Amino acid sequence: MFRYGILLVCFLSATIAHTQSILETPLEPEQDSIKKKEFVKALGNGFIPTKYFNFDLRYLIKYNQYEGVRTGIGGITNEDFSEKVRINSYGVYGFRDHRFKYSVGGSFRLAEKSDTWITFSYTDDLQETGSTKFLTDKRFFQFFEPRLLNIDLFHKHITKSIAFEHEIASGLAVQSEFAVSAIEPTYSYGYVTNQGILNAFDLSTAKFAMQWNPFKSSEVPENEIQKKKNEYPIITLQYTKSFADVFKSDLSFSKVDFRTIHQIFHKNKNISEITLVGGIANGDVPLTHLYHAYPNNINKETIMQRFSVAGINSFETMFFNEFFSDKFTTFQFKHFIKPFNISKRYKPQLVLITRYAIGDIKNPERHLNITFGSLKKGYTESGFEINKLLFGFGLSFTYRYGAYHLPEFGDNVAFKFTFNVSL
Repeated sequence: MFRYGILLVCFLSATIAHTQSILETPLEPEQDSIKKKEFVKALGNGFIPTKYFNFDLRYLIKYNQYEGVRTGIGGITNEDFSEKVRINSYGVYGFRDHRFKYSVGGSFRLAEKSDTWITFSYTDDLQETGSTKFLTDKRFFQFFEPRLLNIDLFHKHITKSIAFEHEIASGLAVQSEFAVSAIEPTYSYGYVTNQGILNAFDLSTAKFAMQWNPFKSSEVPENEIQKKKNEYPIITLQYTKSFADVFKSDLSFSKVDFRTIHQIFHKNKNISEITLVGGIANGDVPLTHLYHAYPNNINKETIMQRFSVAGINSFETMFFNEFFSDKFTTFQFKHFIKPFNISKRYKPQLVLITRYAIGDIKNPERHLNITFGSLKKGYTESGFEINKLLFGFGLSFTYRYGAYHLPEFGDNVAFKFTFNVSL
């Protein structure tokens, strides 16, 4: 696994280095300079632009424990193609599960002023069991997704959906979606219901999400720091309802998910970041739609066997599939110390981190062929990162303590790489 991760990092680092060499090449014509800047900006967002179509780097190459190497191609039409219509698609192949996955969709703009769109899509792919996606989340691209390397619990889904997005005001956006999904876990699993045991199931779900940035303004801030300040806090609320017997849906349940992210900018140029996430699920909720706390620790015996790459907001000492909940809350605090100004190009940064999670689950015996614990006692870990020590790499050390402290000292420790690159 780790070997594939290093290969992936080398490939992406080479891509970045090539981009940086482009930036360092002197260009006399102003038009060429603008084109280069636009290209680099698109690349930083994960796209390689062409005349009518932008290729999406997210699908180029990835790795996880179930698919092994996952590679493919995808993208979306740009504004030169149409300002009112967007067509997006991707296709990928997993070399370990020997299976193609794909998605195709189209969006149509209904109103320009309110940025109102309607979207149709068909997707045949995998999703991590226990993960939650907010409809209002904007596109997020990383050259390297560290946590993905270690995930092994996925479920297949074939989903047909129609979605609607609308900006009510500056800083207040809403989205809704109706989807019909056929879901099949890739692992041995049975969910006990009043009608019997389900090993696969169909769901018909409606979602409504709202994201609010209370201080966001349509006016352009004077500087980058002011722009970042205006983005916070970011408050997101989402409601999900699964309907039994609608389009042959098997289960009825509801979920309420909440997240807020806030950054505090100190006068000494330190930054504090607070992230609060919570969720409650009621009804017949299978494991696929329960909550985990974004664990990122491999189930290996020694510290060095677990040596991998730290995530961004994951619990580094929590083992994969160790806990699942139908109600949970996580709190994360990060304090970014002002980068050490060793030289113009070499500026490592120290980040202090504390994470806490609490949760519980009703009727765990209804989930067959899988063993997991509850977070009702409260889970705590703290540590630090030293980022950008060499070529974007750094080091992370985290320690697990409190109610879920383990008997062996080494089992409470997570020592990992970090990887941070910005264009």
